[in-house]
Amino acid sequence: MSKKTLNKQNLERLGAEKLAELVMELVQGSAGLQRRARMELSAAQGPKEIAADVRKRLVSLRRSKSWVNWRKQRALIKELDALLDMIENKIAPHDANEAFELAWMFLSVAPALYERTDDSNGSIGDEMSFAVRLIEKIAPEVQLDAEALAERILDAVVAAGYGEFDGIMPATAPILGDTGLEHLKKITKTWAETPPEEHELERYRSWGIGSTTPEEIVQQNRKGTSSVILADIADAQGDVDAYMARYSDEQLTYGTIAPDVARRLLDAGRVEEAMQIVLNCREAEKSGSYRMFRYDLDAVYEECLEKLGQTEELKQHLWDTFTNTLMESALRKYLKLLPDFDDIEAEERALDFAEQYPYLSTAVSFLLKWPAPARAAKLIEARADELDGNSYYTMTEAAEALAAEYPLAATLMLRSMIQDTLNGAKHKRYRYAAKHLAECAASDVAITDYGSFPSHDQFMQALKEHHSRKHGFWGLVEQ
Repeated sequence: MSKKTLNKQNLERLGAEKLAELVMELVQGSAGLQRRARMELSAAQGPKEIAADVRKRLVSLRRSKSWVNWRKQRALIKELDALLDMIENKIAPHDANEAFELAWMFLSVAPALYERTDDSNGSIGDEMSFAVRLIEKIAPEVQLDAEALAERILDAVVAAGYGEFDGIMPATAPILGDTGLEHLKKITKTWAETPPEEHELERYRSWGIGSTTPEEIVQQNRKGTSSVILADIADAQGDVDAYMARYSDEQLTYGTIAPDVARRLLDAGRVEEAMQIVLNCREAEKSGSYRMFRYDLDAVYEECLEKLGQTEELKQHLWDTFTNTLMESALRKYLKLLPDFDDIEAEERALDFAEQYPYLSTAVSFLLKWPAPARAAKLIEARADELDGNSYYTMTEAAEALAAEYPLAATLMLRSMIQDTLNGAKHKRYRYAAKHLAECAASDVAITDYGSFPSHDQFMQALKEHHSRKHGFWGLVEQ
Protein backbone atom coordinates (compact mmCIF):
# COMPACT_ATOMS: atom_id res chain seq x y z
CA MET A 1 0.00 0.00 0.00
CA SER A 2 1.27 3.48 -0.89
CA LYS A 3 2.61 5.65 1.91
CA LYS A 4 0.48 8.44 0.46
CA THR A 5 -2.77 6.58 1.02
CA LEU A 6 -5.02 8.45 3.44
CA ASN A 7 -5.34 6.02 6.33
CA LYS A 8 -4.73 5.91 10.07
CA GLN A 9 -1.32 4.25 9.80
CA ASN A 10 0.09 6.81 7.37
CA LEU A 11 -1.34 9.74 9.31
CA GLU A 12 0.30 8.53 12.52
CA ARG A 13 3.67 8.84 10.79
CA LEU A 14 3.16 12.60 10.51
CA GLY A 15 3.61 13.00 14.25
CA ALA A 16 1.53 14.74 16.91
CA GLU A 17 2.59 18.29 16.06
CA LYS A 18 1.74 18.05 12.36
CA LEU A 19 -1.56 16.29 13.08
CA ALA A 20 -2.49 19.03 15.56
CA GLU A 21 -1.85 21.63 12.87
CA LEU A 22 -4.04 19.73 10.42
CA VAL A 23 -6.87 19.40 12.95
CA MET A 24 -6.77 23.13 13.74
CA GLU A 25 -6.92 23.89 10.04
CA LEU A 26 -9.79 21.49 9.42
CA VAL A 27 -12.01 22.68 12.28
CA GLN A 28 -11.80 26.33 11.28
CA GLY A 29 -15.23 27.50 10.16
CA SER A 30 -17.00 24.32 11.30
CA ALA A 31 -18.85 24.65 14.61
CA GLY A 32 -19.65 20.94 14.60
CA LEU A 33 -16.02 19.86 14.19
CA GLN A 34 -14.93 22.35 16.83
CA ARG A 35 -17.44 20.91 19.30
CA ARG A 36 -16.23 17.39 18.54
CA ALA A 37 -12.60 18.41 19.05
CA ARG A 38 -13.45 20.05 22.40
CA MET A 39 -15.33 16.91 23.45
CA GLU A 40 -12.28 14.78 22.75
CA LEU A 41 -10.09 17.18 24.71
CA SER A 42 -12.52 16.98 27.63
CA ALA A 43 -12.58 13.19 27.39
CA ALA A 44 -8.81 13.19 27.75
CA GLN A 45 -9.22 15.05 31.05
CA GLY A 46 -11.53 12.43 32.56
CA PRO A 47 -15.21 11.37 32.76
CA LYS A 48 -16.33 14.35 34.85
CA GLU A 49 -15.12 16.85 32.29
CA ILE A 50 -16.68 15.04 29.34
CA ALA A 51 -19.95 14.58 31.27
CA ALA A 52 -20.09 18.33 31.89
CA ASP A 53 -19.56 19.05 28.19
CA VAL A 54 -22.17 16.50 27.10
CA ARG A 55 -24.68 17.99 29.54
CA LYS A 56 -23.91 21.49 28.29
CA ARG A 57 -24.44 20.47 24.67
CA LEU A 58 -27.74 18.71 25.46
CA VAL A 59 -28.99 21.87 27.17
CA SER A 60 -28.01 23.85 24.09
CA LEU A 61 -29.86 21.44 21.78
CA ARG A 62 -32.97 21.66 23.94
CA ARG A 63 -32.96 25.46 23.91
CA SER A 64 -32.20 25.92 20.22
CA LYS A 65 -35.06 27.18 18.04
CA SER A 66 -33.48 27.36 14.57
CA TRP A 67 -34.87 25.14 11.82
CA VAL A 68 -32.68 22.21 10.77
CA ASN A 69 -33.09 21.65 7.04
CA TRP A 70 -32.29 18.40 5.27
CA ARG A 71 -28.76 19.55 4.46
CA LYS A 72 -27.98 20.13 8.13
CA GLN A 73 -29.84 17.11 9.46
CA ARG A 74 -27.05 14.68 8.57
CA ALA A 75 -24.59 16.69 10.68
CA LEU A 76 -27.12 16.76 13.53
CA ILE A 77 -27.55 12.98 13.46
CA LYS A 78 -23.78 12.56 13.37
CA GLU A 79 -23.48 14.76 16.46
CA LEU A 80 -26.21 12.84 18.29
CA ASP A 81 -24.36 9.61 17.50
CA ALA A 82 -21.16 11.11 18.89
CA LEU A 83 -22.90 12.22 22.09
CA LEU A 84 -24.30 8.73 22.70
CA ASP A 85 -20.87 7.25 21.99
CA MET A 86 -19.32 9.57 24.59
CA ILE A 87 -21.95 8.57 27.16
CA GLU A 88 -21.51 4.87 26.50
CA ASN A 89 -17.75 4.59 26.13
CA LYS A 90 -16.29 7.54 28.03
CA ILE A 91 -18.68 7.99 30.95
CA ALA A 92 -20.60 4.75 31.62
CA PRO A 93 -17.50 2.63 32.40
CA HIS A 94 -16.61 5.08 35.19
CA ASP A 95 -19.99 6.32 36.43
CA ALA A 96 -23.09 4.37 35.39
CA ASN A 97 -25.43 6.70 37.30
CA GLU A 98 -24.10 9.76 35.49
CA ALA A 99 -24.36 7.97 32.15
CA PHE A 100 -27.97 7.08 32.95
CA GLU A 101 -28.85 10.69 33.76
CA LEU A 102 -27.25 11.91 30.54
CA ALA A 103 -29.02 9.27 28.44
CA TRP A 104 -32.31 10.26 30.09
CA MET A 105 -31.55 13.91 29.36
CA PHE A 106 -30.79 12.92 25.76
CA LEU A 107 -34.31 11.47 25.47
CA SER A 108 -35.83 14.61 26.97
CA VAL A 109 -34.27 16.67 24.16
CA ALA A 110 -36.39 14.80 21.59
CA PRO A 111 -39.38 17.22 21.49
CA ALA A 112 -37.08 20.17 20.75
CA LEU A 113 -35.45 18.22 17.91
CA TYR A 114 -38.71 17.01 16.38
CA GLU A 115 -40.18 20.51 16.45
CA ARG A 116 -37.40 22.02 14.38
CA THR A 117 -36.69 19.37 11.77
CA ASP A 118 -38.46 16.94 9.44
CA ASP A 119 -37.88 13.40 10.66
CA SER A 120 -39.81 11.66 7.90
CA ASN A 121 -36.87 9.28 7.42
CA GLY A 122 -36.97 8.32 11.12
CA SER A 123 -33.32 9.16 11.84
CA ILE A 124 -34.04 11.11 15.03
CA GLY A 125 -36.40 8.37 16.19
CA ASP A 126 -33.58 5.88 15.65
CA GLU A 127 -31.29 7.94 17.89
CA MET A 128 -33.91 7.91 20.64
CA SER A 129 -34.17 4.14 20.33
CA PHE A 130 -30.38 3.88 20.61
CA ALA A 131 -30.54 5.94 23.82
CA VAL A 132 -33.16 3.60 25.31
CA ARG A 133 -31.01 0.61 24.42
CA LEU A 134 -28.03 2.31 26.04
CA ILE A 135 -30.06 2.71 29.24
CA GLU A 136 -30.98 -0.98 29.05
CA LYS A 137 -27.32 -1.89 28.62
CA ILE A 138 -26.08 0.05 31.65
CA ALA A 139 -29.17 -0.56 33.84
CA PRO A 140 -27.64 -3.47 35.85
CA GLU A 141 -24.90 -1.11 37.09
CA VAL A 142 -27.17 1.84 37.93
CA GLN A 143 -28.15 2.51 41.54
CA LEU A 144 -31.19 4.81 41.98
CA ASP A 145 -34.15 5.12 44.30
CA ALA A 146 -36.63 2.69 42.78
CA GLU A 147 -39.83 4.53 43.71
CA ALA A 148 -38.49 7.90 42.57
CA LEU A 149 -37.50 6.34 39.25
CA ALA A 150 -40.96 4.80 38.87
CA GLU A 151 -42.49 8.26 39.19
CA ARG A 152 -40.04 9.67 36.65
CA ILE A 153 -40.95 6.91 34.22
CA LEU A 154 -44.68 7.55 34.49
CA ASP A 155 -44.23 11.30 34.05
CA ALA A 156 -41.94 10.79 31.06
CA VAL A 157 -44.16 8.29 29.27
CA VAL A 158 -47.28 10.39 29.82
CA ALA A 159 -45.60 13.55 28.53
CA ALA A 160 -43.81 11.92 25.57
CA GLY A 161 -45.50 13.26 22.47
CA TYR A 162 -43.17 11.62 19.97
CA GLY A 163 -42.71 8.15 21.44
CA GLU A 164 -39.18 8.97 22.57
CA PHE A 165 -39.60 7.00 25.80
CA ASP A 166 -41.02 3.88 24.12
CA GLY A 167 -39.46 0.82 25.72
CA ILE A 168 -38.14 2.70 28.75
CA MET A 169 -39.97 0.48 31.25
CA PRO A 170 -38.38 -2.82 30.14
CA ALA A 171 -35.03 -1.04 29.83
CA THR A 172 -35.15 0.16 33.44
CA ALA A 173 -36.64 -3.00 34.99
CA PRO A 174 -33.30 -4.05 36.57
CA ILE A 175 -33.08 -0.69 38.34
CA LEU A 176 -36.72 -0.70 39.47
CA GLY A 177 -36.66 -4.18 40.97
CA ASP A 178 -39.79 -5.53 42.67
CA THR A 179 -40.22 -2.41 44.80
CA GLY A 180 -40.11 -0.03 41.86
CA LEU A 181 -42.30 -2.21 39.65
CA GLU A 182 -45.01 -2.45 42.30
CA HIS A 183 -44.86 1.29 42.90
CA LEU A 184 -45.09 2.00 39.19
CA LYS A 185 -48.07 -0.34 38.93
CA LYS A 186 -49.80 1.45 41.81
CA ILE A 187 -49.26 5.01 40.57
CA THR A 188 -50.15 4.05 36.99
CA LYS A 189 -53.51 2.65 38.07
CA THR A 190 -54.16 5.72 40.22
CA TRP A 191 -53.27 8.06 37.35
CA ALA A 192 -55.52 6.17 34.93
CA GLU A 193 -58.48 6.54 37.31
CA THR A 194 -57.88 10.19 38.23
CA PRO A 195 -60.25 12.75 36.63
CA PRO A 196 -58.65 14.73 33.78
CA GLU A 197 -57.00 18.03 34.61
CA GLU A 198 -58.07 21.29 32.98
CA HIS A 199 -54.98 21.62 30.75
CA GLU A 200 -55.64 18.13 29.36
CA LEU A 201 -59.25 18.96 28.52
CA GLU A 202 -58.38 22.31 26.95
CA ARG A 203 -56.28 20.56 24.33
CA TYR A 204 -59.34 18.85 22.84
CA ARG A 205 -62.05 21.49 23.25
CA SER A 206 -61.30 23.14 19.92
CA TRP A 207 -61.13 19.93 17.90
CA GLY A 208 -64.78 19.81 16.82
CA ILE A 209 -65.03 16.20 17.90
CA GLY A 210 -68.82 15.80 17.78
CA SER A 211 -70.41 13.45 20.28
CA THR A 212 -67.13 12.43 21.94
CA THR A 213 -66.34 14.72 24.85
CA PRO A 214 -62.84 15.94 25.79
CA GLU A 215 -63.19 14.00 29.05
CA GLU A 216 -63.79 10.76 27.12
CA ILE A 217 -60.82 11.35 24.84
CA VAL A 218 -58.48 11.96 27.77
CA GLN A 219 -59.74 8.87 29.57
CA GLN A 220 -59.29 6.76 26.42
CA ASN A 221 -55.74 8.03 26.02
CA ARG A 222 -54.97 7.31 29.65
CA LYS A 223 -56.41 3.82 29.33
CA GLY A 224 -54.19 3.10 26.32
CA THR A 225 -51.03 4.45 27.94
CA SER A 226 -51.64 2.72 31.27
CA SER A 227 -52.36 -0.53 29.45
CA VAL A 228 -48.93 -0.48 27.81
CA ILE A 229 -47.16 0.36 31.06
CA LEU A 230 -48.99 -2.33 33.03
CA ALA A 231 -48.26 -4.89 30.33
CA ASP A 232 -44.56 -4.04 30.51
CA ILE A 233 -44.67 -4.41 34.29
CA ALA A 234 -46.41 -7.78 33.98
CA ASP A 235 -43.71 -8.88 31.55
CA ALA A 236 -40.95 -7.80 33.91
CA GLN A 237 -42.60 -9.67 36.77
CA GLY A 238 -43.30 -12.75 34.69
CA ASP A 239 -47.04 -12.32 35.35
CA VAL A 240 -48.66 -13.77 32.24
CA ASP A 241 -52.18 -13.37 33.62
CA ALA A 242 -51.68 -9.66 34.22
CA TYR A 243 -50.32 -9.31 30.69
CA MET A 244 -53.37 -11.09 29.27
CA ALA A 245 -55.77 -9.04 31.37
CA ARG A 246 -55.32 -6.00 29.14
CA TYR A 247 -57.03 -7.83 26.26
CA SER A 248 -60.63 -8.91 25.75
CA ASP A 249 -61.51 -12.43 24.66
CA GLU A 250 -62.02 -11.16 21.13
CA GLN A 251 -58.66 -9.35 21.05
CA LEU A 252 -56.96 -12.57 22.09
CA THR A 253 -58.02 -14.03 18.74
CA TYR A 254 -56.29 -11.28 16.73
CA GLY A 255 -53.26 -12.36 14.75
CA THR A 256 -51.43 -9.23 15.93
CA ILE A 257 -51.94 -10.09 19.61
CA ALA A 258 -52.31 -13.87 19.97
CA PRO A 259 -48.68 -14.78 19.11
CA ASP A 260 -47.23 -12.63 21.91
CA VAL A 261 -49.70 -13.94 24.47
CA ALA A 262 -49.24 -17.56 23.40
CA ARG A 263 -45.46 -17.20 23.50
CA ARG A 264 -45.60 -15.92 27.08
CA LEU A 265 -47.86 -18.78 28.14
CA LEU A 266 -45.56 -21.26 26.45
CA ASP A 267 -42.49 -19.80 28.16
CA ALA A 268 -44.34 -20.09 31.47
CA GLY A 269 -44.89 -23.81 30.85
CA ARG A 270 -48.62 -23.39 30.25
CA VAL A 271 -48.61 -25.30 26.97
CA GLU A 272 -52.29 -26.24 26.81
CA GLU A 273 -53.38 -22.63 27.36
CA ALA A 274 -50.92 -21.41 24.74
CA MET A 275 -52.29 -23.97 22.30
CA GLN A 276 -55.86 -22.83 22.93
CA ILE A 277 -54.93 -19.21 22.20
CA VAL A 278 -53.31 -20.28 18.93
CA LEU A 279 -56.24 -22.48 17.90
CA ASN A 280 -58.73 -19.71 18.63
CA CYS A 281 -56.72 -17.29 16.52
CA ARG A 282 -56.35 -19.73 13.63
CA GLU A 283 -60.08 -20.41 13.69
CA ALA A 284 -60.95 -16.69 13.80
CA GLU A 285 -58.73 -15.94 10.81
CA LYS A 286 -60.26 -18.58 8.56
CA SER A 287 -62.11 -17.32 5.55
CA GLY A 288 -63.62 -20.32 3.81
CA SER A 289 -60.72 -22.71 3.24
CA TYR A 290 -58.06 -19.98 3.37
CA ARG A 291 -56.12 -18.79 6.38
CA MET A 292 -53.51 -16.03 6.35
CA PHE A 293 -50.15 -17.46 7.36
CA ARG A 294 -48.70 -15.63 10.34
CA TYR A 295 -45.23 -17.00 10.84
CA ASP A 296 -44.87 -15.82 14.46
CA LEU A 297 -48.16 -17.53 15.34
CA ASP A 298 -47.19 -20.67 13.43
CA ALA A 299 -43.84 -20.83 15.24
CA VAL A 300 -45.64 -20.97 18.59
CA TYR A 301 -48.14 -23.46 17.20
CA GLU A 302 -45.36 -25.76 16.04
CA GLU A 303 -43.66 -25.62 19.43
CA CYS A 304 -46.96 -26.38 21.18
CA LEU A 305 -47.53 -29.40 18.95
CA GLU A 306 -44.03 -30.62 19.62
CA LYS A 307 -44.31 -30.27 23.40
CA LEU A 308 -47.70 -31.94 23.41
CA GLY A 309 -46.28 -34.87 21.46
CA GLN A 310 -48.65 -34.36 18.53
CA THR A 311 -46.11 -35.36 15.90
CA GLU A 312 -48.54 -36.31 13.14
CA GLU A 313 -50.38 -33.01 13.48
CA LEU A 314 -47.04 -31.19 13.40
CA LYS A 315 -45.99 -32.98 10.21
CA GLN A 316 -49.26 -32.16 8.52
CA HIS A 317 -49.01 -28.51 9.55
CA LEU A 318 -45.45 -28.22 8.24
CA TRP A 319 -46.35 -29.82 4.93
CA ASP A 320 -49.40 -27.55 4.55
CA THR A 321 -47.23 -24.53 5.31
CA PHE A 322 -44.71 -25.60 2.69
CA THR A 323 -47.29 -26.26 -0.01
CA ASN A 324 -48.91 -22.89 0.60
CA THR A 325 -45.75 -20.79 0.85
CA LEU A 326 -42.73 -22.86 -0.29
CA MET A 327 -41.14 -21.91 3.01
CA GLU A 328 -37.77 -23.63 3.15
CA SER A 329 -37.64 -23.85 6.96
CA ALA A 330 -41.02 -25.61 7.09
CA LEU A 331 -39.85 -28.28 4.65
CA ARG A 332 -36.59 -28.84 6.53
CA LYS A 333 -38.47 -29.28 9.81
CA TYR A 334 -40.88 -31.67 8.09
CA LEU A 335 -38.10 -33.83 6.66
CA LYS A 336 -36.38 -34.09 10.04
CA LEU A 337 -39.49 -35.71 11.47
CA LEU A 338 -39.44 -38.52 8.90
CA PRO A 339 -37.61 -41.86 9.23
CA ASP A 340 -34.41 -42.44 7.27
CA PHE A 341 -34.94 -42.96 3.52
CA ASP A 342 -38.53 -41.70 3.79
CA ASP A 343 -37.12 -38.19 3.92
CA ILE A 344 -35.35 -38.66 0.56
CA GLU A 345 -38.58 -39.63 -1.17
CA ALA A 346 -40.43 -36.77 0.54
CA GLU A 347 -37.79 -34.28 -0.57
CA GLU A 348 -38.19 -35.34 -4.20
CA ARG A 349 -41.95 -35.01 -3.88
CA ALA A 350 -41.53 -31.53 -2.41
CA LEU A 351 -39.18 -30.40 -5.19
CA ASP A 352 -41.57 -31.75 -7.80
CA PHE A 353 -44.35 -29.79 -6.12
CA ALA A 354 -42.23 -26.61 -6.18
CA GLU A 355 -41.82 -26.90 -9.95
CA GLN A 356 -45.61 -26.76 -10.31
CA TYR A 357 -46.05 -23.85 -7.89
CA PRO A 358 -48.19 -21.12 -9.50
CA TYR A 359 -45.87 -18.24 -8.58
CA LEU A 360 -42.74 -18.73 -10.65
CA SER A 361 -40.48 -16.23 -8.88
CA THR A 362 -41.24 -17.86 -5.52
CA ALA A 363 -40.55 -21.31 -6.93
CA VAL A 364 -37.22 -20.26 -8.47
CA SER A 365 -36.12 -18.56 -5.26
CA PHE A 366 -36.95 -21.66 -3.23
CA LEU A 367 -35.17 -24.06 -5.59
CA LEU A 368 -32.02 -21.93 -5.61
CA LYS A 369 -32.04 -21.57 -1.85
CA TRP A 370 -32.62 -25.30 -1.21
CA PRO A 371 -30.32 -25.67 -3.32
CA ALA A 372 -31.54 -27.36 -6.49
CA PRO A 373 -30.13 -25.13 -9.25
CA ALA A 374 -30.62 -27.72 -12.02
CA ARG A 375 -34.33 -27.86 -11.24
CA ALA A 376 -34.49 -24.04 -11.10
CA ALA A 377 -32.88 -23.77 -14.54
CA LYS A 378 -35.19 -26.41 -15.97
CA LEU A 379 -38.20 -24.60 -14.51
CA ILE A 380 -37.14 -21.24 -15.97
CA GLU A 381 -36.74 -22.71 -19.44
CA ALA A 382 -40.09 -24.55 -19.22
CA ARG A 383 -42.03 -21.52 -17.99
CA ALA A 384 -40.05 -18.66 -19.55
CA ASP A 385 -43.22 -16.92 -20.71
CA GLU A 386 -44.21 -16.48 -17.02
CA LEU A 387 -41.03 -14.65 -16.00
CA ASP A 388 -41.78 -11.31 -14.36
CA GLY A 389 -39.09 -8.86 -15.39
CA ASN A 390 -40.39 -6.32 -12.89
CA SER A 391 -39.22 -8.53 -10.00
CA TYR A 392 -35.72 -7.31 -10.66
CA TYR A 393 -34.29 -7.99 -7.19
CA THR A 394 -35.29 -11.65 -7.29
CA MET A 395 -34.46 -12.01 -10.97
CA THR A 396 -31.02 -10.39 -10.71
CA GLU A 397 -30.03 -12.57 -7.76
CA ALA A 398 -31.27 -15.73 -9.51
CA ALA A 399 -29.52 -14.88 -12.79
CA GLU A 400 -26.23 -14.34 -10.97
CA ALA A 401 -26.60 -17.69 -9.20
CA LEU A 402 -27.27 -19.57 -12.45
CA ALA A 403 -24.96 -17.77 -14.89
CA ALA A 404 -21.92 -20.02 -14.48
CA GLU A 405 -23.54 -23.46 -14.87
CA TYR A 406 -26.86 -22.64 -16.51
CA PRO A 407 -26.23 -19.67 -18.81
CA LEU A 408 -29.40 -20.14 -20.87
CA ALA A 409 -31.68 -19.91 -17.82
CA ALA A 410 -29.75 -16.89 -16.56
CA THR A 411 -30.02 -15.24 -19.99
CA LEU A 412 -33.79 -15.77 -20.12
CA MET A 413 -34.16 -14.02 -16.76
CA LEU A 414 -31.94 -11.14 -17.86
CA ARG A 415 -33.93 -10.80 -21.08
CA SER A 416 -37.19 -10.60 -19.15
CA MET A 417 -35.83 -7.67 -17.12
CA ILE A 418 -34.53 -5.93 -20.24
CA GLN A 419 -37.86 -6.27 -22.00
CA ASP A 420 -39.81 -5.11 -18.96
CA THR A 421 -37.61 -2.02 -18.70
CA LEU A 422 -37.86 -1.10 -22.38
CA ASN A 423 -41.55 -1.97 -22.79
CA GLY A 424 -42.36 0.24 -19.84
CA ALA A 425 -39.88 2.99 -20.84
CA LYS A 426 -38.49 2.85 -17.30
CA HIS A 427 -35.69 5.36 -17.85
CA LYS A 428 -34.16 4.98 -14.38
CA ARG A 429 -33.46 1.31 -15.09
CA TYR A 430 -31.84 1.81 -18.48
CA ARG A 431 -28.32 1.50 -17.11
CA TYR A 432 -29.24 -1.79 -15.44
CA ALA A 433 -30.84 -3.04 -18.63
CA ALA A 434 -27.66 -2.15 -20.57
CA LYS A 435 -25.63 -4.09 -18.01
CA HIS A 436 -27.97 -7.07 -18.31
CA LEU A 437 -27.63 -6.98 -22.10
CA ALA A 438 -23.83 -7.05 -21.77
CA GLU A 439 -24.17 -10.07 -19.47
CA CYS A 440 -26.34 -11.78 -22.08
CA ALA A 441 -23.62 -11.19 -24.67
CA ALA A 442 -21.00 -12.62 -22.31
CA SER A 443 -23.11 -15.76 -21.74
CA ASP A 444 -23.74 -16.21 -25.45
CA VAL A 445 -20.39 -17.94 -26.01
CA ALA A 446 -21.27 -20.55 -23.36
CA ILE A 447 -24.70 -21.38 -24.80
CA THR A 448 -24.39 -24.07 -27.45
CA ASP A 449 -28.11 -24.53 -28.02
CA TYR A 450 -30.84 -21.92 -27.55
CA GLY A 451 -33.50 -24.48 -28.34
CA SER A 452 -36.76 -22.73 -29.20
CA PHE A 453 -35.52 -19.40 -27.85
CA PRO A 454 -34.04 -16.65 -30.05
CA SER A 455 -30.25 -16.52 -30.27
CA HIS A 456 -28.46 -13.50 -28.88
CA ASP A 457 -28.22 -11.91 -32.32
CA GLN A 458 -31.92 -12.50 -32.94
CA PHE A 459 -32.80 -11.03 -29.55
CA MET A 460 -30.66 -7.95 -30.27
CA GLN A 461 -32.32 -7.50 -33.65
CA ALA A 462 -35.78 -7.68 -32.09
CA LEU A 463 -34.82 -5.08 -29.49
CA LYS A 464 -33.59 -2.71 -32.19
CA GLU A 465 -36.77 -3.17 -34.20
CA HIS A 466 -39.12 -2.52 -31.30
CA HIS A 467 -37.13 0.02 -29.28
CA SER A 468 -34.96 1.87 -31.78
CA ARG A 469 -36.15 5.26 -30.52
CA LYS A 470 -35.00 4.68 -26.93
CA HIS A 471 -31.75 6.55 -27.45
CA GLY A 472 -31.02 6.78 -23.72
CA PHE A 473 -30.76 3.02 -23.53
CA TRP A 474 -28.78 2.49 -26.73
CA GLY A 475 -26.36 5.22 -25.73
CA LEU A 476 -25.54 3.20 -22.61
CA VAL A 477 -25.21 -0.01 -24.62
CA GLU A 478 -22.66 1.54 -26.95
CA GLN A 479 -20.41 2.84 -24.16
